[in-house]
Amino acid sequence: MEEFFEVVDENDNVIGIATRSECHGNPRLCHMTAHVIVLNDSGDMLLQKRSATKDIQPGKWDTAVGGHLALGESYSEAAVREMNEELGIPEDHPLKFLFNMKIRNEIESENVAVFSTVYNGPFKVQKSEIDEVKFWAIAELKNKMNEELFTPNCILEIEKFLKYIRM
Repeated sequence: MEEFFEVVDENDNVIGIATRSECHGNPRLCHMTAHVIVLNDSGDMLLQKRSATKDIQPGKWDTAVGGHLALGESYSEAAVREMNEELGIPEDHPLKFLFNMKIRNEIESENVAVFSTVYNGPFKVQKSEIDEVKFWAIAELKNKMNEELFTPNCILEIEKFLKYIRM
């Protein structure tokens, strides 16, 4: 059964409902996504290598946790759910809201709420979504960020996060 997303305007006002396949392929159908940046006690950032079977950006490194909001779900509810589904992080683990961002490209349009948490593991990886997870030192990320290895959205998010932590 195909997922349904709420279609929203620039300010997250719901203006309709569309299927996942309609939203992924029509950038006029903006939908909502929650991301979680996972850091360890050393300040390294966990990234996931997207499954080779994903419909968008297969096999590339991406944000540790990312998922679309279910119908009627809040950004924070989706972040908690996705953290648990994708990495096995307990639902009661502390989560901090960081910032909002907008992703706009030729494939899709997403309004994204970005959260963070500190968690060292262990991780129970959702194999249908993720091929691998790895902690990256921030300096290593800065040196290796390119669209051959990382999703464009991940690059944008890391750059915004680095500016955010300098504030």
